[in-house]
Amino acid sequence: MNPVINSLLTIIDCLDAKNVPYAVMGGLAVRVHAVPRPTNDVDLTISIQRTKLEEWYEQLEQAGITVPIVYRNGWVDEVANMPLVKLKIYLDQTQGVDLDVFIAESAFQESLMSRRITARMEDRKISVVTPEDLILLKLIANRPRDLLDVADVLFVQGELDQRYMRQWAASLGIETRLENALFPA
Repeated sequence: MNPVINSLLTIIDCLDAKNVPYAVMGGLAVRVHAVPRPTNDVDLTISIQRTKLEEWYEQLEQAGITVPIVYRNGWVDEVANMPLVKLKIYLDQTQGVDLDVFIAESAFQESLMSRRITARMEDRKISVVTPEDLILLKLIANRPRDLLDVADVLFVQGELDQRYMRQWAASLGIETRLENALFPA
C-alpha cells in the first residue's frame, strides 16, 4: 500500500480509537474532490481539547507515530492562525511521511468540521473537508500548487456554494483570491 495512504489510515485508527473527530484536507482531499495527484504528506484537522493532546500523543507513539519533544512539552505551532502539530511516521532511518495535524479552534475550522463529508479511500470510509472548505484552505495557503488544486476542484465539482465561500473568504481576508479563482482573467 502507498506509504502516505497507510500513514493516513494509521492516524485515523488512533483518532477513531479516542473518538476524535477529524477531516482530511490537503492533497489527499484533492484526490477526493478533483483530479488525483501525488502527495507526500497527510493534512488533517481534528477536534480535540489541548488538555487531551498528551494522552493522544502516547497512543500515537504506540502506533509508531513520532511526536517531537517540543509538542510533547506542550508547544503548538500555528499556520495562518490555525494551531498545528507536526508529526511523522518513519518508513526507515531517513525517510518518513509528515503528518500535519491542525487543531480546530477557530470559527472557520469549527465550520469545516461541522460540514465534513464521508468519502471512501482504500475501501475505508474517511471524513474529508467539503470542496468549498478545501478551496478556502488552499487559498489561505496560496502556493502555486494550491492554486492549481483550486482550479482543478472548481473544474471537477462544477457548481459549489459560492455564498458560503464568499462569507468565509471575507472573514479570512482572502476575498480577492477567491474572486480570482472563481473568475480567472
